[in-house]
Amino acid sequence: MQERYIPRHLESELRECLREFPAVAVLGPRQCGKSTLARAVIARLPDAVYLDLEKPADLAKLQEPELFFSLHKDRLICLDEIQRLPEIFAPLRAIIDSRNRNGQFLFLGSASRDLIRQSSETLAGRIAYLELSPFLYGEISGKTKVASIHAYWLRGGFPDSLLARSGKASQRWRENFIRTFLERDIPQLGVRIPAPTLRRVWQMCAHTQGQLLNSSQLGSALGVSHTTFRSYIDLLAETFMIRILPPLAANLKKRLVKSPKVYLRDTGILHALLAIDTFDDLMGHPVFGASWETLALENIIATFPGWEPYFYRTAAGAEIDLVLVRGARKMAFEFKASTTSRPTKGFWNGLKDLRIDQALVIAPVDESYPLSETVRVCPLAEITPAQSGSRKTEG
Repeated sequence: MQERYIPRHLESELRECLREFPAVAVLGPRQCGKSTLARAVIARLPDAVYLDLEKPADLAKLQEPELFFSLHKDRLICLDEIQRLPEIFAPLRAIIDSRNRNGQFLFLGSASRDLIRQSSETLAGRIAYLELSPFLYGEISGKTKVASIHAYWLRGGFPDSLLARSGKASQRWRENFIRTFLERDIPQLGVRIPAPTLRRVWQMCAHTQGQLLNSSQLGSALGVSHTTFRSYIDLLAETFMIRILPPLAANLKKRLVKSPKVYLRDTGILHALLAIDTFDDLMGHPVFGASWETLALENIIATFPGWEPYFYRTAAGAEIDLVLVRGARKMAFEFKASTTSRPTKGFWNGLKDLRIDQALVIAPVDESYPLSETVRVCPLAEITPAQSGSRKTEG
């Protein structure tokens, strides 16, 4: 278990949003640290109210929500696991408008805002959305006993997995997390998919980590239609377990790949689903390179929150692992699990196609060095929070 609070990069933006919006929602996977972050923030606010909606006693307090909110009208009210009570948003619009001040509500949820549709429909213009990931490497490097890149890579970023007292304890936590997610969390969302079926879908994604999604082929292997299989994939994406990375639809006279790629968003969960227990196991496993790719990709996407993520691939073989786009600007990233491997010709062709002047190759190296005038090899530790862009999206 986590012994002390480790500051998160999102903390300052959460404080800022509470000053700017009547309501703020922090969304992210279960057990990624949302409650710990919220408690650290509201500890400095006088008389803030915190309710965990997974606790029957706290849930019971909202049987008459308007009465409860009126009793605490001058306080910040934090509602944790808001997906358990999505109907609570219906009366909030009038309450928020009548008070006419910012910093009224803080919502924490383990499902995407598309899955919690009531909030975006009823609180449009009144709510800001932030997304919290498990620990980024820059948040824990040099701050914990388990700070090596290899430990972080193997265990993933979930706090209770990363900070466990032993590798065995970390492994046990991740196995229990997977079981609880499938057997309790998914049914609580009102989804009726057998846990063994969804686990198999999850494992299929793990085995095809970083590859193009072929719903027809995978659905056939599972014995379901491609539309049903894609609905399973979408559910895992909406609960922050996998990432569906779309291809960049560049306006070029080239044949572009149109299928998305699929990644598990945490390497620790990836390794647990594939029964990879040690770093030696990982080094000998076919998923080794793809595992590094997802580790670097998730850190970069979270670090550059205002940028839209894509990959680039053409039928002619040009390929870039990650392209971040913000307006007319583009950034390119390549991921290499080896300290000595160099980008392929397809990477250089992709830079030329997209007219990208500067790019980074993220590798497990100790310090950065140039490959050319425009491309540098860079360790994950040097990826720092971007000053341009913002994590927040308004409802």
